[in-house]
Amino acid sequence: MEELEQIRGDAATVASATAAARTGLVDREVLVDVVVLCAVAREHVLVVGPPGTAKSEAIRRVARHLGESYFEYLIGRFTEPNEIFGPIDLTALRDGVVRVETSGMLPEAELVFLDEVFLGSTAILNTLLGLLNEREYRRGSTHVHSPLRTCVGACNVLPEDPSLAAFADRFLAHVFVDPVPDARLEELLELGWQGDAHQSEASPSSMAAELDRLSAAARSVELVDVVPLVGTAVRTLRTAGILLSDRRVVRAQRLVAAASVLDGRVRADQRDLWVLPLIAPTADAQALASEVLAELISSSSNLGLPHAAEAFSHGPAARAARMRNAALDLLADEHAADRALRAEALLREIDASFGPETLPADLAEIRSELASALPEMAGEPEAR
Repeated sequence: MEELEQIRGDAATVASATAAARTGLVDREVLVDVVVLCAVAREHVLVVGPPGTAKSEAIRRVARHLGESYFEYLIGRFTEPNEIFGPIDLTALRDGVVRVETSGMLPEAELVFLDEVFLGSTAILNTLLGLLNEREYRRGSTHVHSPLRTCVGACNVLPEDPSLAAFADRFLAHVFVDPVPDARLEELLELGWQGDAHQSEASPSSMAAELDRLSAAARSVELVDVVPLVGTAVRTLRTAGILLSDRRVVRAQRLVAAASVLDGRVRADQRDLWVLPLIAPTADAQALASEVLAELISSSSNLGLPHAAEAFSHGPAARAARMRNAALDLLADEHAADRALRAEALLREIDASFGPETLPADLAEIRSELASALPEMAGEPEAR
């Protein structure tokens, strides 16, 4: 019982940091959630989308709010390995010793973002394979046990070269981003004009201990209830024509386990199966996966990662969890200038999504509290 309370406390702390990282980002909440999921699962993320869609900003926010050591690089066709892994120690080289200075470089980072990752040379990609798989960096006399939790690779489009496609398969979770939709353009413009004014200047404490404990707990999660369901899901996906390597199928269990501990549980169940569409390799395959697995994953939810759970499951439970979190944030945020407008929009969304008979009890309670607080938010004397 004490261990479970520790896990729930760590999950709540990480959930709070994740929510802070999402603040000020428009339509990138899912990306933030998936990076945190993979940091706990110790798996890697591939982000596919056009330039200028705030991919790097979202990753930086995660690193900042989790207190992770961070390395970022835009790879080009002429990028040298020493720009990423560190320069050769010339003093040692004069003595015939090949030693790499890795301080401040990728081998010593916990969270890594590599933009245009597939433009890397063969030497870079081969070295990355060892780091991604074994968390080890070796060159000459240099041997580093890397603290890497997750590497986020980014590209504009998926590579067609079979050798690069094999490298892409090492990134278990794939996230596809598009420009912000028209419905949220005003929000984007307002937040873009404000810049970083909404971001706290204080540097958050490192959450290495919490993340380490959650990762360890994830490795011990009971999967007995979900293994048959995952097997059924994989057969359904393969029947639908979605090709999944055995490696991806096996490692998908790590995402299920990480989702479970981030929801404060040590026994995975059907609520955690929203992660399965993430392992489909293309945007079309992910959309098809969500469709053919709809019945299996519709009851998914995750209090810590509500945006990703809703996006991939399209289920009412995940939608309710996300709305509940949004309401709690609004009630706690007493200084936001647009608080009343956001509260009104959320109340309309709740009412449009759930009828009186289908509204979950916990969401109904928080909806009532939000409605009661709305006049004060709007500066009105009378109660609603």
